[in-house]
Amino acid sequence: MSGHLHPDRLLPSDPVALRVARALHDAVADLPIVSPHGHTDPAWFATNARFANATALLLTPDHYVLRMLRSQGIGYDALGVPRCDGGPVADPRAAWRLFASRYDLLHGTPSRLWIDHCLMWAFGIDTPPCAENADVLYDRINERLQDDDLRPLAVLNRARVESIATTEMALDDLSHHAAMEKQGLIGRIRTTYRPDDVTDPDNPAFRYNLERLGELTGQDVSDWDGMIAAHRTRRALFRRFGATATDHGMPDAQTADLSAPAKQALLTRLLSGPACPKDASLFRAQMLTEMAALSCEDGMVMQLHAGVRRNTDPALLASHGPNLGADIPARIDPGAGLAPLLARHGTDAHLRLVLFCLDESTYARDLAPMAGYWPALRLGPPWWFHDSPRGIRRYLDQVVETAGFANLAGFNDDTRALLSIPARHDVWRRCVAAFLAGMVADRTLPMPEAERIATWLCHGAARAAYANTRAAEPGGGSQTSTKLVSSSAI
Repeated sequence: MSGHLHPDRLLPSDPVALRVARALHDAVADLPIVSPHGHTDPAWFATNARFANATALLLTPDHYVLRMLRSQGIGYDALGVPRCDGGPVADPRAAWRLFASRYDLLHGTPSRLWIDHCLMWAFGIDTPPCAENADVLYDRINERLQDDDLRPLAVLNRARVESIATTEMALDDLSHHAAMEKQGLIGRIRTTYRPDDVTDPDNPAFRYNLERLGELTGQDVSDWDGMIAAHRTRRALFRRFGATATDHGMPDAQTADLSAPAKQALLTRLLSGPACPKDASLFRAQMLTEMAALSCEDGMVMQLHAGVRRNTDPALLASHGPNLGADIPARIDPGAGLAPLLARHGTDAHLRLVLFCLDESTYARDLAPMAGYWPALRLGPPWWFHDSPRGIRRYLDQVVETAGFANLAGFNDDTRALLSIPARHDVWRRCVAAFLAGMVADRTLPMPEAERIATWLCHGAARAAYANTRAAEPGGGSQTSTKLVSSSAI
């Protein structure tokens, strides 16, 4: 990298620590990328078609950028984001010009680091976008997008992506993954089971979605056991297409452990009419415990993303749809919330729960002590608003002394923007190098150990955290703790 991307970016300024951090970064910079959780479009890989233009590649899929521009009064129509009603929006070149003219808004944000990296890595562009160069850069990017080495599968190869997971809802037909299966791509590219469409009664389509789940699986979803059997069937289909994990987006981290009669009564109430807030919350909580039980059966890693109020702008949701940046972190109480689930399944050798949280106040108070005790629990990396250089530093500072390194799930990029994957992993690797360099400089960690831990955090931890232990075990397997197996690598 050259130009405005400094080779020592994010590394310490102290000369002693800098020398150590450079050596550590050199050891991990070219490791293969494991991307076990994200939201890239599976159609990209199934079709391997060229990206249409710079705007579709770098602007409209990136809700980090969109929300910042929105905060300065720039509308989504002007940025070329498609409308739900199919109405007119700015053409891609006009949207790119507007984005380039306001690129300075991204100073201080991780988006600036990621996009600068993307531009240099993929296009050899070492100057930031601005009003004066907008058309030149747009044309240069579009010209390069005609080259085969920037098709989606070639990007995975160039970025040394060892494996990548997409995320699909429970009712998805998985047609793109079926196409990839015929191409021999499943394994390197895999789906993830996200059942929020049939586990959240606040979804206006909840009852219809449950009926559809029953139709797809041949189960009576008005019966609690039948509904769980329907999930079991869908999970098996997802595993056919490579899934090793489930994913659950929750406003909180509440779980429950109801009796069988209470569960059936709850489901009956929800199917008979609109859900009251108490029943909706209780159903989500119980379904997390049910999903943990299913993971104990089939070995699928359970991901929980907790602590966010989603789609808080009703006008944007109506005009352009969800997942466009109008989301706000929320306080949670994971210690109390996860207690029912952990009491039931927290010591099961076949449950691995990776927890992501937007409430940073819980890192040292709750999450690190919990992961430092419960065999089933791993800490996911800093997520969403905190997957930034300072967010990563805060995370490591607050969790390592209590949870250690072995109880961390490494890094995942959690992105919808394909070219940001190598950029995001680069930021993580630099921040890990800087953190460990401080320990080496303080003489609390020998350099050989720092090198092993850096490799673990940047590659091995994610591989271990997302391994399906049941799938790897003939006959359904060993009772060896997954924590002990995975932590042996460090």
